[in-house]
Amino acid sequence: MRQAKNAQLVLLRHGESEWNKLNLFTGWRDVKLTEQGQAEAREAGRLMKEAGFRFDLAFTSLQTRAIKTLWLALEEMDQMWIAERKHWRLNERHYGALQGSNKQEAVEKFGAQQVHLWRRSYDVPPPPVTLDSPDYPKFDPRYAGVPEADLPRGECLKDVLIRVLPYWNEAIVPELKAGKTVLVAAHGNSLRALLKHLEDVSDADIPDVNLPTGVPKVYHLNAAWKADDAYFLGDQAELEKKIAAVKAQTGKK
Repeated sequence: MRQAKNAQLVLLRHGESEWNKLNLFTGWRDVKLTEQGQAEAREAGRLMKEAGFRFDLAFTSLQTRAIKTLWLALEEMDQMWIAERKHWRLNERHYGALQGSNKQEAVEKFGAQQVHLWRRSYDVPPPPVTLDSPDYPKFDPRYAGVPEADLPRGECLKDVLIRVLPYWNEAIVPELKAGKTVLVAAHGNSLRALLKHLEDVSDADIPDVNLPTGVPKVYHLNAAWKADDAYFLGDQAELEKKIAAVKAQTGKK
C-alpha cells in the first residue's frame, strides 16, 4: 500500500446507508448507516492507519451517515480526539422531488434517459421541491442559521460545486496552507464536486466519475491546491466492484 508521506488531504465518502441499500434517492434526507456501512467506515480507518495517516483536523457535513462514518474511521485509527468541523455546504446533493423515490422505479416512470440526466449530468437539476414540502430544508432545525436564499430545493452537480467551493477555499484551504493534514468525510456528490475542482475534470467527463462508499481517496496537492497525485487506498479489484455497483443503481451500465 502507498504510504501517507507528503499527502495533505483524504476524501472519504460515507459507508453504505440504509437508503443506499434500498436503492433510494437520499439527498438531504437523514438516514443511518447499515451494518455494512459501519464496517466500511471501520475498514476505511484501518486502511488509513495502515498507510500511516495522522490527521490534524476533520471536516464533515450535517448529515448522520457522514458524521458516523467519520467517527467510526477515527475510532479505528485511535484519533477521535482531533478537531472536527461540520458544515451544511458539505451535505449531499439535494435531489429535489426525487428524494425518497426508488431509482429503478423512477426509471420506469420517467424513462432511463431522463433519470440518467437528473442523476449523472453536470448541469441538469431534478424537479425542485415546493416551498411547503417537508424536503425543503427550511423546516429542519439544523439549517436554522442558513440564509433562505442558500437553501436548495433541488440541485445538479454544478449547483453543488457552487456551494462547496466557497467552503473549500475559505475553511479548508487555510488549514492546508498551515501545514495540516485534513480528512473530509462527506457524500458521493459533494465529494465528486470537490474532486472535479481538484483534478480539473471536464464537464463532459464528470458524469462518468464514481466514488465508492467507504474507500479513502488520497491527495498530494500542489501550490495552487490542486491535485498533483490522487489514488484510492485498498484492494483495486474490490474498488472496481464497488464502482460498478454505483453505476448499476438505475440499471444503466
